[in-house]
Amino acid sequence: MSEKIATRAAYGAALAEFGADERVVALEADLGECTNSIVFGRKYPERFFEIGIAEANMVAMAAGFAACGKIAVAHTFAAFSAGRAYDQIRNSCAYPHLNVKIVGTNAGLSAAKDGATHEMIEDLALMRVIPGMTVLCPCDANETREAVRAMLAYNGPVYLRTGRMGVENVTDKIPGYHFELGRGCMLRDGTDLTLIATGSLVQAALTAAEQLAVEGISARVVDLCTIKPLDRAIIEKAARDTGAIVTAEEHNIVGGLGGAVAEALCDGTAVPLERVGVEDRFGRSGGAEELMEAYGLTAENIVAHAHRAITRKTGR
Repeated sequence: MSEKIATRAAYGAALAEFGADERVVALEADLGECTNSIVFGRKYPERFFEIGIAEANMVAMAAGFAACGKIAVAHTFAAFSAGRAYDQIRNSCAYPHLNVKIVGTNAGLSAAKDGATHEMIEDLALMRVIPGMTVLCPCDANETREAVRAMLAYNGPVYLRTGRMGVENVTDKIPGYHFELGRGCMLRDGTDLTLIATGSLVQAALTAAEQLAVEGISARVVDLCTIKPLDRAIIEKAARDTGAIVTAEEHNIVGGLGGAVAEALCDGTAVPLERVGVEDRFGRSGGAEELMEAYGLTAENIVAHAHRAITRKTGR
């Protein structure tokens, strides 16, 4: 097993790596050590702006920078960006389609000891409903690096979700893995059903596929880092090829990856769909692994949902 690296840590290194462009400016809401924007700030202090605990003002300032030709990247906890600054993201950044990147860190239940108020499990839903917003949720350090590179090269508003919990690198071990905005990636082929995952649940989906293989069940695993624009082609192909789908995400099952895939299936090939995620309730305080287990964000629960999906597919 490789070293576990938090995607927020990988993000900080990537922003510093790809932030040499003089147009890139970083704005921070008093959480630079947590968001890891401070890595960029130490390297490029003249382009790093500490705004303080004023998230709405920070996003509005980012919009101003972008209106003047900058690539503005605003950082805070996902609970404060997608939540507290939603109005500014919608009206000041997305409506004029400005080149603002919103980085929401410590997302999901794995924020853990920060408690329910900080465990943002609604951000993907809130961001993907905004017209013209690109929404990214990388699963590991390697994918985070590639997502940051693509995000900075793309001209338009982007929401990037990162996490606090260390996760194993998996995408760098997949032959032919290639990151592209708006495209999913098949990490493992299979014929009996497809596991579609995003963020920290990609690793759990791969483990679940291994467990299912022991039972003689062939599971395809698709990594959807881009929640919006959604790769409907890879979902449609999975539906046709395997006839059943399970989604997995560290997010509310309402409005997130599972909801997006359900919408795609309704427009295309309708097959049995099971969703693994937070069952429409708030988080609570605890250890990261403890909470993931308590809320069913595990390989074992993905396996259980896979059995249900196959039963619905075959009728037995």
